[in-house]
Amino acid sequence: MRDVTAAPSVASPFIPDIVFCLYQMMFCACTVQIVIGGSFERGRIVPSLVFAFIWATIVYCPIASWDWNPNGWLYKLPSLDYAGGGPVHISSGWAALAYAFVLGKRKTLGEKPAKKAHNTTLVFLGTVLIWFGWFGFNGGSALNGTIRAMVAAFNTNTAASTGAIGWVLVDYVKHGRKFSVVGACEGVIAGLVGITPAAGYVSVWAAALIGFLTAICVSLCQNISDWIGVDEGLDVFKLHGIGGIVGSFLTGVFASSSVSMLDGFTLAPGGIDGNGIQVAKQLAEIAAISSYSFIVSSVILFTLKYIPGMHLRVTEEVELAGLDMDQFFDEQIGDRTIFEPTEGLVEGISTSTSTPGTPPVVAGGVKVEQANGD
Repeated sequence: MRDVTAAPSVASPFIPDIVFCLYQMMFCACTVQIVIGGSFERGRIVPSLVFAFIWATIVYCPIASWDWNPNGWLYKLPSLDYAGGGPVHISSGWAALAYAFVLGKRKTLGEKPAKKAHNTTLVFLGTVLIWFGWFGFNGGSALNGTIRAMVAAFNTNTAASTGAIGWVLVDYVKHGRKFSVVGACEGVIAGLVGITPAAGYVSVWAAALIGFLTAICVSLCQNISDWIGVDEGLDVFKLHGIGGIVGSFLTGVFASSSVSMLDGFTLAPGGIDGNGIQVAKQLAEIAAISSYSFIVSSVILFTLKYIPGMHLRVTEEVELAGLDMDQFFDEQIGDRTIFEPTEGLVEGISTSTSTPGTPPVVAGGVKVEQANGD
């Protein structure tokens, strides 16, 4: 933060360093949160915080500099990444996969609820909020108020919409003409991820196609965790890793100078403009970021794993009971008291105790313990 105040930022002479710093810090913070999804239902909080700091410092920051700093090698190549397809999505997807790989599979993986959303309403609400927030990431990445920024925002909304359509269509075919709200939400996220690197480079029709194709590709990889034998239950690698790869590739195909020049100075032709080599440059970005993120993340995690006090995973007992019971003291989700072997009361009269481990019966809002043999 030394000398980060009012001087013109590296990104725009009209944006001071301190504002650009805050904006980029939010990109970093969101990326780290995505990565921690790899520890889903079995990772300890304190080691994840230590990992987050180290990962942001030696993985995210270098990759972001490669892509967005005028001295970065991917910037000079150039690869086209408007708002974070590589630094945010590809890097976080591979890092989350490394996290899940190092932790090992969940003990409850074979159970049906282990692969289901906990609360569809919360999934829907979260999707709405992140859809809204994405306008800030993609629209704001122009770092100005030109028509290019407006097109990027419009492309963001378009790709999210067609992403939902693409995913729902796949589900409709796969599951006997039935729909899924969770599937539609995943399609929205896939569309948003796919358009992130392309938002300020492609026409609206191309944005619609990118969202649609990204969602279909990601949806067809629904069982990728089973294919590769890694329990990445929150689907970070599927949605962000694969989605980011597809989006970055399609950016090279559909990037058009007619869109990028709407800010008055950015010339970025892609395959559709006859610049086919741009696709190869996008593949170079994908390969470099994927390998660097996965390898370095794995090294960090394996190192932390063997440091006293930094064991990454909770015990089997804690995992089965739920992390809220062990890692927090007042943030339990759901009513877990039903599983506690306590005596129940019916209108103030104590009932017979149940066999240990037998859940009580709840009737009419009153908890009644089951007696042994009932």
